[in-house]
Amino acid sequence: MTQRTGRLGSSEQNPRSSQPQKLEQSRNQTSLERFQQLDYLSSSLSSGFLPHAWRILAPATQKSLSAWMDHFKERSKQYNDWINDGEPHVMWLSGLHLPEAFINAIVQEACRKNKWPLDRSTFYTRVMEWTSPLEVPGKPSNGCYVRGLYLEGASWDHENMELVPQEAKKLLSELPIVHILPIEAAALRLQNTFTCPVYVTQERCNKMGVGYVFSANLETSMHPSHWVLQGVALSLNKA
Repeated sequence: MTQRTGRLGSSEQNPRSSQPQKLEQSRNQTSLERFQQLDYLSSSLSSGFLPHAWRILAPATQKSLSAWMDHFKERSKQYNDWINDGEPHVMWLSGLHLPEAFINAIVQEACRKNKWPLDRSTFYTRVMEWTSPLEVPGKPSNGCYVRGLYLEGASWDHENMELVPQEAKKLLSELPIVHILPIEAAALRLQNTFTCPVYVTQERCNKMGVGYVFSANLETSMHPSHWVLQGVALSLNKA
């Protein structure tokens, strides 16, 4: 106690002499930190890696620097089009920073429109026949269309519209456009479907569930346990 009061007294007696010294130390420390950040940034860019300072400001990804830059440009374009032209007919999910928040907003909008209780509402998915946003005639009356989901551990049969065993030497295959439909939980009846987890990246999620987005319903003529054993999952990004 005596030491602390003594230090407080000395700082009160001579504040002007200590302030310039502390200010100079703070400037030196700030300059050193900035130099280290710029050095790490330069090293990452020259090596073709995504700098950590950029990574923490963007959605999780496993992409290289060049692929990430293309991804960043497409994300920016979607946001600009959304601002200037309104919500897209088909939303590119991996272009959103928080895709789960967008899906929750779609369910909340349907609840307000149909006067459903939010805690008794959910959604399900239906894979459509379209493979390009240009084929979509317009926005759906209920829910939304999304794209950019990559199937791992299985393939999609475009003729029969169902899951099939994975093609040889093809680790990932992009799903056609998916329709997300809000519905009251009591009215949901699903048959011959596999509840497939959707993750942000192919790393999937950690023990805390970070990286998990939602679950999609995929049609199948085989028992769902088959796809569970195959480790089938969807991801929003490919490396």
